[in-house]
Amino acid sequence: MKTKRREMMQKLMKEHDLTAILLTSPNNQYFVSGFKAIIYSRPIFYIYSQKESTFIVPGLEEDHAKHFAQVDRIITYYEHPEKAEKGTNPVESLLSYLQTYGQGGKLGVEFSSVSMKLEKALQEAGWELVDVSSELLQARVVKDEEELGLLRQASELVSLAVRASLGAVKPGATELEIDQAGHLAALEEVSRRYPEMIAGVNAMTPSGIERSILPHVFSNTRKLERGDILIHTHHVFLNGYIAECERTCFVGEATDRQKEAFAVMLAAQQAALDTVKAGVPMCEVDLAARSIIQKAGFGEYAIHRTGHSMGLDVHEPPFFRFDEHAVLEEGMVFTVEPGFYVPGLGGFRHSDTVIVTKEGCEVITQVERDLESMVL
Repeated sequence: MKTKRREMMQKLMKEHDLTAILLTSPNNQYFVSGFKAIIYSRPIFYIYSQKESTFIVPGLEEDHAKHFAQVDRIITYYEHPEKAEKGTNPVESLLSYLQTYGQGGKLGVEFSSVSMKLEKALQEAGWELVDVSSELLQARVVKDEEELGLLRQASELVSLAVRASLGAVKPGATELEIDQAGHLAALEEVSRRYPEMIAGVNAMTPSGIERSILPHVFSNTRKLERGDILIHTHHVFLNGYIAECERTCFVGEATDRQKEAFAVMLAAQQAALDTVKAGVPMCEVDLAARSIIQKAGFGEYAIHRTGHSMGLDVHEPPFFRFDEHAVLEEGMVFTVEPGFYVPGLGGFRHSDTVIVTKEGCEVITQVERDLESMVL
């Protein structure tokens, strides 16, 4: 575990007078231990104490954890008869391990990810649960140099993906085919440049006036038609860290009204970018973009915040919201994506990933934003 993250965990232990900290969120586990697994039906538990750090993992992740987890101890539960005598129940394995610390005490947990079933089991075992969710999320907000490096690399890849996807936009192409073009470009580049890294991609391309006003919908087999408006979104994950880039574009042509709305969206995004700077309250970024949208008469259609933090989750707090008064710090990473969605006209949203600096921000996604480049 990195020194600063160990110090953060020790500080949590001291401030809350904890016997141990139990992490159940995969991303927080990865943040402190460097271990990421595919988790669905088999729980994985991370326990930190002054004595040791421990992972409780299913048998199929045992070797994986031994190779990559930065912990002192690994406890395994199994689901095949040959090793059933060593334990088959993850919660029983956890409770048995916690008994080595005595009969109860204060246990730091993430209220945001602990199930009610596990909560009840821990309480019945005598543990007083203390929520450390917000402190753990806060520790992830300002990125270190290694994290910023991964986010810059992911941003190069997502920019490549978006350019490839936009290159596939034409009448007759489906939304899924557009997504696939970007996926292929990004993953081929990952294989060439980062063969040992964990990588992943996702995308969505709601097209047409009816679908582009839906900010978050899965791509489908709808075929593009000349005159369509679409919003293309791409994410690339590199060793857990995520970059985002989105572009609003048109198939062959845009109406005069759509061009006017596009110009408003572009001006709003630029106003937000110009406002981002260490020391600035986050609400000011949202209000800088929102005031332009409101002045143009689209305020009621600007139904979401201007951006969100990026890191190990696609959407992390804090946010560029009108009521968020926390102050920006160097090393924070955000999307800048003011958008509005007008029935009968279409949706309008660009998104870029930026790093907050002392003097402003570093835009780390590099894809053309102007109208001429977005008429395809």
